[in-house]
Amino acid sequence: MLKLYALDEQDLAVISAHLQDAVVRIADLAYLPSQKRFVAVLNRFDWENCTAMAPGKGKRGKTRYQRHRTALRFDRVLASQVKNINLSAKDTVLSLLAIQYQPTAPETGPEGYVFLTFAGQGTIRLQVECIEAELSDLGGSWETTRRPHHPEVEDS
Repeated sequence: MLKLYALDEQDLAVISAHLQDAVVRIADLAYLPSQKRFVAVLNRFDWENCTAMAPGKGKRGKTRYQRHRTALRFDRVLASQVKNINLSAKDTVLSLLAIQYQPTAPETGPEGYVFLTFAGQGTIRLQVECIEAELSDLGGSWETTRRPHHPEVEDS
């Protein structure tokens, strides 16, 4: 079970690495303005144990990998905007590529933007007072035979 907190850009990079290729239904994303919070419940691919599990075989001789149900929470969120994502298509599944932080004015304080970038050019931009995030696995893992593939990186 993984539980991580992010209070700065380096911490957020660690969370981003653990959530690379996580999948999330649009219905499992929520911005709660009255609580200054953004939450998502994702299925996280377990990259950390990927190589250790690769030689193992699951049912029908296929290679085994794992996913975990994971919650992601950002606090101190002032606004949320989406680009190239249809929020009304609740069953659409998005694949998270990265989470990045861009300070508004580093010399004046920690305010800035957190970008959640998805495959297919979709982006969620969170305006934040500062970085305050938590990633927490919600239970056990399950096996999958599918490993995310990035042809532009792996095949070049």
